[in-house]
Amino acid sequence: MTKGYWVAHVDVDDPEIYEAYKAANAAPFKEYGARFLIRGGRREMPEGTARARTVVIEFPSYAAALACYNSEGYQAAKALRDPVSTGDLVIIEGYHG
Repeated sequence: MTKGYWVAHVDVDDPEIYEAYKAANAAPFKEYGARFLIRGGRREMPEGTARARTVVIEFPSYAAALACYNSEGYQAAKALRDPVSTGDLVIIEGYHG
């Protein structure tokens, strides 16, 4: 089964409220088997532009990645994040070559 991934680039305007979002997304992420591969951290940008924070989350399947995003639990967490951040999110199927 091919894994699924969330790749997000985010600018956070209120880190305190963003922490509440992170606490709220823990349950749906656990339910759908999410595993953080990248969560902020040091980086270089030799080309292009991106937001301040990069996050990559691995799911056991592409279907699980989509289901997590659309779940009631994640949408409740997202409602906390939306007013205090701006981001781009891609949900993508892993390479199966």
